[in-house]
Amino acid sequence: MPTASKKEIVLAVANKTGRPSAEVSAVCQSYLDQIVEELAKGNRLEFREFGVFELKRRKERTARNPKTGEAVHVPARTVVSFKPGRLMKQRVVDVIPT
Repeated sequence: MPTASKKEIVLAVANKTGRPSAEVSAVCQSYLDQIVEELAKGNRLEFREFGVFELKRRKERTARNPKTGEAVHVPARTVVSFKPGRLMKQRVVDVIPT
């Protein structure tokens, strides 16, 4: 499956809106920075129909090193979770058949 870079998304938005790509890039970067900042504050971010970003706590656990089979302690940690919204789920299902 191909990967779309931020640069490609910026160019697509610039073409759709008629705005300069430098301006779109600055707005896009500010938007992404703000998402990270809000998550760093512990806030949950909800974008209707798109999805929800939130922090989740993973418990400590014992895992196995696949090469050696040795038990490895994995400490508890906080991770960013994304749950897609209804509209995103529908669009992705339409694009990628099961």
